[in-house]
Amino acid sequence: MDFEVVRQAPGSAARAGRLHTSRGEVETPAFMPVGTNATVKALTPDEVAETGAQMILANAFHLYLRPGPEIIARAGGLHAFMGWTGPILTDSGGYQVYSLAKMRIVDDEGVSFRSPIDGSPHRFTPEGVVDIQRQLGSDIVMPLDVCMGYPHGPGEDRAAMEQTLRWAVRSREHHARSGTGVLFGIVQGGFDPALRAEAARRTAALEFQGYALGGFSVGEPREVMMEAIEAAVTELPPARPRYVMGLGDTPNLLEAVARGIDLFDCALPTRVARTGVLLTRSGRINVRNARFRGDLSPPDPDCACRVCARTTRAYLRHLFAADEMLGPRLATYHNLAFMGNLLREARSALREDRYEHWMRGALARYASQW
Repeated sequence: MDFEVVRQAPGSAARAGRLHTSRGEVETPAFMPVGTNATVKALTPDEVAETGAQMILANAFHLYLRPGPEIIARAGGLHAFMGWTGPILTDSGGYQVYSLAKMRIVDDEGVSFRSPIDGSPHRFTPEGVVDIQRQLGSDIVMPLDVCMGYPHGPGEDRAAMEQTLRWAVRSREHHARSGTGVLFGIVQGGFDPALRAEAARRTAALEFQGYALGGFSVGEPREVMMEAIEAAVTELPPARPRYVMGLGDTPNLLEAVARGIDLFDCALPTRVARTGVLLTRSGRINVRNARFRGDLSPPDPDCACRVCARTTRAYLRHLFAADEMLGPRLATYHNLAFMGNLLREARSALREDRYEHWMRGALARYASQW
């Protein structure tokens, strides 16, 4: 993998870049749809690509539990198993382990947990998580880390940071011996800017090929999130890609781009689509609301995706009211197309040195409602 900065915004951390991988190039900033279980829910791989997605995320934790990395390896790896030809980044499962607070025990060597599927006992170590992703054939591999919520108790942020750094060293050493794909480092450290900066500096010293910022979108206010992101970015090497894990709502994403972030992932666009919520340039709308029963306008008048070109709000509302599976499919397609178009416009604005102006206009409009 190689990363190049194509354009740096004058007087800003924001930049347009290009990530070169063996499975194709990724223009950044870019949004990765979440395909947790080797599928982006409701869509085929070809449909996901049509929305403008260049790379997707899958989850090693869930694929380890079901169907198991051995089966995926026998199929020729995750790309062959699910039929996606572009790059795939796999999350190590640190966030999923964090979410199993009552079903896991973290120690220096790793984490023991019970499966949320059947309650069976399992053990993750930094080395084992790298091996799982090697079997999956991931293009970008994430190490095991310790994630926290917001707020947290005194000293918990430093403890999580130190454990994440110790596991990062072990992950890097093991990956160098037996791993495939490219290994990113994960910067933890809670929401104290000084601690985040320290975590970023120490993680960068390990010389990973890319850096992820973990532990965000866990209930913290936007200003707290942005301050921590900014503190971390200042300590990361500019020649490496930067990725904020789990961030996908429009305002936070655009503000993070302004602070120098290149990659994003989030289940939000696909998750809310399954409940009838559409992302638009003027905010979110829920087509299940009664006011859309006879609305024959496009779902999003500013969107050129094939859903908005061929359907209406009234039709989408009818599909959801009748519990037809086409409703979630069409809403999911539109929401991912919205994300694809948004990032495409952001990249154009960055290359033309007008990102700040474009972003302010986009945020002002998004704050207004239909």
